[in-house]
Amino acid sequence: MRIRRCRHLFIEPRETLEFDLDVLLAGGDGLASTRRWVALAPHLDAEVDVDATALAVLGDCDVHAWRQCDALLARHPREAIERLLAQGLLIGDHAGHAALREREQALRDSHWWSPAAVAWSFARWQAVDTDGSGSSGDAAPRSTQDLIGRFGQPPAAVVERGAPAQRLALRPPSHSPLGELLARRLTCRNFDARSVLPQADFATVMHRVFAAHGQHELAPGAVALKKTSPSGGGLHPLEAYVLVQRVEGLAPGLYHYHCVDHALEPLGGLADDAAAALAREFVAGQAWFADAPVLLAMTARFWRHQWKYRNHAKAYRVLHLEAGHFSQTLFLAAAELGLGAYVTAAINERAIERAFGLDGLQDGPLAVCGFGPRAARMATFELDPARAVWADEAR
Repeated sequence: MRIRRCRHLFIEPRETLEFDLDVLLAGGDGLASTRRWVALAPHLDAEVDVDATALAVLGDCDVHAWRQCDALLARHPREAIERLLAQGLLIGDHAGHAALREREQALRDSHWWSPAAVAWSFARWQAVDTDGSGSSGDAAPRSTQDLIGRFGQPPAAVVERGAPAQRLALRPPSHSPLGELLARRLTCRNFDARSVLPQADFATVMHRVFAAHGQHELAPGAVALKKTSPSGGGLHPLEAYVLVQRVEGLAPGLYHYHCVDHALEPLGGLADDAAAALAREFVAGQAWFADAPVLLAMTARFWRHQWKYRNHAKAYRVLHLEAGHFSQTLFLAAAELGLGAYVTAAINERAIERAFGLDGLQDGPLAVCGFGPRAARMATFELDPARAVWADEAR
C-alpha cells in the first residue's frame, strides 16, 4: 500500500484548566493544567487528538508524492501508522480509503490556502439554535444590558482622532432618491408570516441582484459575467440557492437560480411545515428571519474563485467581501419595492449543504439573505432612529 499525508493540516496545542483540591492544599492556585495536541484537517468532519508519536509520523510523510508504507514502517511503530490511517490524517491508495481519498483530493483541487481552509471547515455550524435550545448555548442572544454586565462597557461607538475644534465640517449632501432609498435600508426582523410575495417582486429582486446582465468571452471557454455587484477577478463565484416559502405561483421548495437565463431550477418540493422547519434550521433558530417568504443561501464555488487565486492568502477574504456587496444590493432592491430584507452569517452551513447537495469543500454557503413584505407592527426591535420605515411606531 502507498500512503501520503493530507494536504491541509494544522496541529494545535490545547490546554484545559480544572480545579484541583490537592494543588490548592499544596499551596498552589488550585488549578490543574491538562495539555493535548489536536489535529485540524478540513477534509475531516471533526478534530482529531494526536500524540507525540503521531506527530513524528506525520512529520516524516510526504504531502504530495505517494510513498510505499513499508518504508515508513521501518522508521515508526505500526500501531501509530494504522491509527493515523484510521483517523484519515494519512491517506492510503487502498479501496477502503476511496471515499476519503476523493474528498481530500477535492480539497486539493480547490487550491485553498491552508489557514483559510481550516477556518472555513471548522467554523461551519451544525444543529445550532441561537435561541439557546440547541447545541450551542454560547450562541444564545443576550440583551445589551446583559452584555454590559458580563463584559463591561463596549468600545466607543465613534472614533475621535483630534480635538473637536480642529474638525473640518463637510457640506451635507443634496436631497436625492438614492438618499431616500438608503434611509429605508435597514435589517428587517418583522416579516408578515402570512403574506405571499408577488412573483413580479421576487423576479425583480433576483434580476437586479443576482442576474448576469452581460457576458464576454475572454478566451475560449473563459466567460466573464457582468452583474450589478463587483467580484474579485471578475469571476463571480457566488451562487443563489433559494428556499421558497410563500411566493405567488411557486411551489414551496428548494431551487437554484440560473443567473444567465434568469430562471429557477427546481431541486425538490417541500410541504409548508417542512419548508418552515428548514428555514429555521438554515438561520440557526432566528425566528424573526425564518418568517421571510424567501430565503437565499449565497454560496461560493471556491474552486472557481481559487482557479485563479491558487493558495492565495486573500482569496477567502474576498469571497466574504463579495457576499457583502451582493447583500447590500439586495437590501436596496428590496427597499425600492417597499420590502424588508436581511442578511445573516449565523447559519447552519452543514444543513444548507445537505439540502442543496453541496459538498462543503468546493461549494459552500457564506450567508443567508431573505426578503418579503413587512408585518404591520414592529414586534422585534429594528434600528430605525429616523423612522424612515416605522414612522408610526412608538419609541
